[in-house]
Amino acid sequence: MRVNRAASARRRILLGLGGLPLLCLGLAGASAVSNLFLPTRSTLVDRLSELEKARVAEARHLLQPLGDSVWPGWGEQAIPMIVYNEQYAFLVGYADPPAGWLKVPADERRGGPWEPVPGDRFQGQVYYRQLLPDPAVTPEAFTVLVGGRWVASLPTKEFMEIGFYAGFREEMPAPLRAFVPYRLIWGFLGGETDAYLAGLAHEAFHAFQGRVAEDRLRAAEWANGPGRDYPWDDPDLARAWQEELDWLVRAAQSDSDAEALELASRFLDRREARRADAALSAALIDYERQREWLEGLAKYAELALTRAAGATEGYAPLAELAADPAFKHYRTRDRFFSQQLDEARRLAGREGETRFYYAGFAQALLLDRLRPGWKEQVFSTGSMIEDLLREAVRSSGQ
Repeated sequence: MRVNRAASARRRILLGLGGLPLLCLGLAGASAVSNLFLPTRSTLVDRLSELEKARVAEARHLLQPLGDSVWPGWGEQAIPMIVYNEQYAFLVGYADPPAGWLKVPADERRGGPWEPVPGDRFQGQVYYRQLLPDPAVTPEAFTVLVGGRWVASLPTKEFMEIGFYAGFREEMPAPLRAFVPYRLIWGFLGGETDAYLAGLAHEAFHAFQGRVAEDRLRAAEWANGPGRDYPWDDPDLARAWQEELDWLVRAAQSDSDAEALELASRFLDRREARRADAALSAALIDYERQREWLEGLAKYAELALTRAAGATEGYAPLAELAADPAFKHYRTRDRFFSQQLDEARRLAGREGETRFYYAGFAQALLLDRLRPGWKEQVFSTGSMIEDLLREAVRSSGQ
């Protein structure tokens, strides 16, 4: 009986293995067919679709009741927003805006007059648009100045998706391009509307930084210049970064304040040693610190805000988002918050400034526990995030 059962099991396994090539061919064929219909142009170009309007409206709605719980004063700011596609930029929350926008920190004047979007409204109000004649000249994903007001800026979700497909396809080897499941990858990496709303919150926090600490934001952007010479490819530096981030994440994940302080102290010691061993110049050290202040705090704000939306009893997203199948009502954001902290461990060997987003985020989490009042200080005193963490460790006697 056992022999027969074993033989039967082997036959089932062999049959299953034999079917794998057919399954793979079927999936590849399905991907190829799906890829024939990937969007290459926004559904609506000259105005915002109802879904795009609902997303922008929800991002602004999110800040009103919850922004101050994440950062004092953030929810009080009625921050205008620009979203743009391949042809137009759209401005909401700003009545009668003056022409163009300024790109910071150099205050480069871009764009032309804003005109009311004909025959359309945003939450019952006039909103504005302007043609983007040069696809390389957009408001970009950051914050810009329109007539002296700080405005958050981001592509529309649909245009981001189109750009993802085009960019990812170009990175694939030519023989595979037709068969890669781009839609599945987009859904996994960034397709949720909740993630897009976090992106709008991120840029809205930059606008908030500009409003309350303009000199700091400009200094952080100017610090990008020396960043071009950062030794991303140095393997010793990457290993040292890995050790440093391990200490930092362990500190942020610790259940004990005493242990968190001890681990934070080790993180700071390792950071000083890494910089000394790599002989980083003062300009490159400032680059690290400035990017953590600018992007790390915005990363913290976007994650904390969308997590709060899922955890706050009584918070109700706008009803218009019910029509968006990619909106998960913030149910995944608490788990995503924890996953993002884990992700910090895996960034040391990657080129680019993403590590500063995550290192700043993790330090901000520690400061929430170890230094009450730090949020006012990090804007008003000229201190960087690591300075306040070092003061918290020093005052504890570590």
